[in-house]
Amino acid sequence: MSTATKTSFSPLGIVRTIFLRVGVLPFLLAAALIVFSLTSQAFLSTQNLLNVGRQSVYLILVSLGQMLVLISGGFDLSVGMVIALSSVISAMTMVAMAPMFPEAVWLVIVLGALAGFAVAAVIGLINGVGVAFFGVSPFIMTLGVSSAGAGVALFLTGGVPVSDLPFEFGNLFGFGRVFDIPVPVLIAIVFIFLMWIYMAHMRNGAQIYAVGGNIKAANLSGIDTRRTLIRVYVMCALMAGLTGLLLTARVETGDANMGSSMALESIAACVIAGVSLRGGIGRVENVVLGGFFIILVQNGMNLAQISSYMQMVVLGSLLILAVVFDQMRYRMIMGLR
Repeated sequence: MSTATKTSFSPLGIVRTIFLRVGVLPFLLAAALIVFSLTSQAFLSTQNLLNVGRQSVYLILVSLGQMLVLISGGFDLSVGMVIALSSVISAMTMVAMAPMFPEAVWLVIVLGALAGFAVAAVIGLINGVGVAFFGVSPFIMTLGVSSAGAGVALFLTGGVPVSDLPFEFGNLFGFGRVFDIPVPVLIAIVFIFLMWIYMAHMRNGAQIYAVGGNIKAANLSGIDTRRTLIRVYVMCALMAGLTGLLLTARVETGDANMGSSMALESIAACVIAGVSLRGGIGRVENVVLGGFFIILVQNGMNLAQISSYMQMVVLGSLLILAVVFDQMRYRMIMGLR
């Protein structure tokens, strides 16, 4: 047996193979499970893990949209604002339409949801056009749009949450169950499956990988790179808009401050899950696990009674650690080539 073969089957070789294929997530997940199970007996209980699964739905949906943008070679700092603005617009639309259609509550809900998705699509379109046609840096473009959109949300509400939403909206999309499975979880499962099909088996998904891997080569191969970039920013915003609607149903108010930490958390979930900041690399199933991991860590810190301020420190540190390991992984992959 050769030395290379022995190395590949050694413990260090196995760890290296896992790291190259998946990234740092399996090791962080194992460490979190060990540490938090020692700090709280309730951490690994079935009820707590089910609770983490339900809470992670919102971050997973946003992270799937963020994944598209990261794979294309950019990132979106406006997802938190999209959640807030879609929440406010959809809630205000429902409240305004309710007196007009008192006997058609589901029409009111549909109109509110469409308004929320419409504003999300417009924001995604603005981001995409700025990046694709005007060459604005994704950082500057999405940061500027985020600031402007947050101002609009606060202006519309005066900083006061929009209440008096239809009872049926929150009852179904916030607390409803089908076969004893929460409706938000079912919605997330559907979109996870659709996103996996889109990225793994459809031409448009392959084009996103191509654009993120080498945009010049993608353009020379006949891919409309501008259209692809616009598409990923619109899809990312729509995923954030969907999250905003589900969170609005959960809290039963439209809030201009909703989703403020989602940009950082979604990027952290993606990078920890092995999505490269250079673009062209990322898998749907890993991102789902990454979103679950972030919420799991937050849950473990809550059970350990760690303050919210220290939780911000931990999340920021995890993001930095993930970026460092992303750099290491990239160099190892380049070294193998």
